Amino acid sequence: MDTSGGSETESLLRRAANGEPSARADLLERYRPQLQRMVSMRLDKRVAARVDPSDIVQEAMKDAFQRLPEYLADPQIPFYPWLRRIAWDRLVDMYRTHVTAERRSVLREHPAPSLNEESVAELAHSIVTSSVNPGRRAMLAEMQDRTKAALLQLKPHDREVLVLRYLEQLGVEEIAGVLGISQTAVTSRHLRALQRLRRLLGDDLGGW
Repeated sequence: MDTSGGSETESLLRRAANGEPSARADLLERYRPQLQRMVSMRLDKRVAARVDPSDIVQEAMKDAFQRLPEYLADPQIPFYPWLRRIAWDRLVDMYRTHVTAERRSVLREHPAPSLNEESVAELAHSIVTSSVNPGRRAMLAEMQDRTKAALLQLKPHDREVLVLRYLEQLGVEEIAGVLGISQTAVTSRHLRALQRLRRLLGDDLGGW
């Protein structure tokens, strides 16, 4: 779902650039549910018990409202990837605040955890329904645990492009903005990630 290219978003961006305060607020609110979903799927249960995703998103919205004039003056990437980066930074800050001292050393390399368990299962289901031959779906659904395990075996950059495509439902342009790579590279990385997932799942997939 390439939300940044929608006519409503483009209209709001033009109005916001012309100084309409209501357009700026409406532009941010348009993406609140999408940001909350992005944050929720990455919250560890231990942290989610103490921090609500809506609080993280609200802080990101406040930050984005302050920085919006800067973006409107020189938009380097589509709007949603820009907004998502702000929310991601807030998510990273939250983990640095709430995780134990032992985990902080890990966060230097992995600033926020990957998907929580429920989101891994949802990712497996989304890939199956979107990418697998319809005749194979029932069989692969029976392999749900194995599919989840295979996703966790993927390298983080392979898994992340699948998350962006199938869970966050971003288009190629938006994924390129999030990852800081070209659209051609996004397409190649997406295909390679699916191929590696297929190899991990083995011969049972047949003609996937």
